[in-house]
Amino acid sequence: MINLFRKFTPSNLLFLIIIACFLCIGAFIHMPESFHPILFEQAIMTFVKNANDLTFTPLASILLTLVITIAQALLLNRIVDNHNLLGRPTFLPALMYVTTASLLLPFLALTPTLICNFLLIWMIDKLLKTYHRAEVKSTLYDLGMLVALGTLFYFPFILMFLLLWIALIIFRPFDWREWIAGLLGFITIYFLLGIIYLWKDRINDFYAIWKPLTNPIPTSFHIELYDYWVLMPLALVLILFLNTLRENFYKSIVHVRKSFQLLFFMFLFGIFSYYLKADAPQYHFLICAPPISIYMAYYFNFAKTSWFYESVYAILVIAILYFQLF
Repeated sequence: MINLFRKFTPSNLLFLIIIACFLCIGAFIHMPESFHPILFEQAIMTFVKNANDLTFTPLASILLTLVITIAQALLLNRIVDNHNLLGRPTFLPALMYVTTASLLLPFLALTPTLICNFLLIWMIDKLLKTYHRAEVKSTLYDLGMLVALGTLFYFPFILMFLLLWIALIIFRPFDWREWIAGLLGFITIYFLLGIIYLWKDRINDFYAIWKPLTNPIPTSFHIELYDYWVLMPLALVLILFLNTLRENFYKSIVHVRKSFQLLFFMFLFGIFSYYLKADAPQYHFLICAPPISIYMAYYFNFAKTSWFYESVYAILVIAILYFQLF
């Protein structure tokens, strides 16, 4: 399977669709009687009546999620190839994305983090382009707006704003105007939103949007370990990735090395933003799928022992299906 997706051929699109359908079998089997997605934060719900009163049949939700996931996988694959992060064109990033996006059963439904992943993948492309451009203030302004838009779907996405400044530290010499540009882009969206709140005489509700930022950082949390055993094969792949990256790190061009550093912070912010939402759902961690998928693709692209890396991927798929079905 891995050897097949190492090649960039049109036929791989068909295989990708088949695998994506195969990996969501659990969603079809454990289909709920009804499905009412919550796709917007309170900032939007306040003014758009019935914004979250969307009703999908469970089947429609699963199929729409499947289509969106495949589209995101192809978009991420194109970005990775355009920036030459793997050294050659492959279909591995797309394969790893549909695999990662199927890890947990809550990932297989229409959720705000799934929508935010479109913005996150777009941000990856824009952030990686800042390394080669002489002028990036307009790009940072656009990125600030993207983060703000993401928070209207899922407020913990706000932590990705720090990624803009991390990218400037990694890719650029210091220029205070670039640091301010991203902040201005973010403020623009909320300035316009604040005007609407003020016009409606609901400015106190506007202040309430920021309440999650004042919540204390929890010192303990409780999880059902059984639900996360499926992450063990994923952890194995990431350990193998780190070893492969260590071997090839200084053989790679500077842009690639810096890009993997940036993706690491994207992964960290995806994890830590979990604490910005009370009773954060399991689907929160879908926001970590883009950087993890690129890391996994890197390992499988450079792995040398065919029977071993094929077995590792097979174990991952079997684990996903087992925890979906049982």
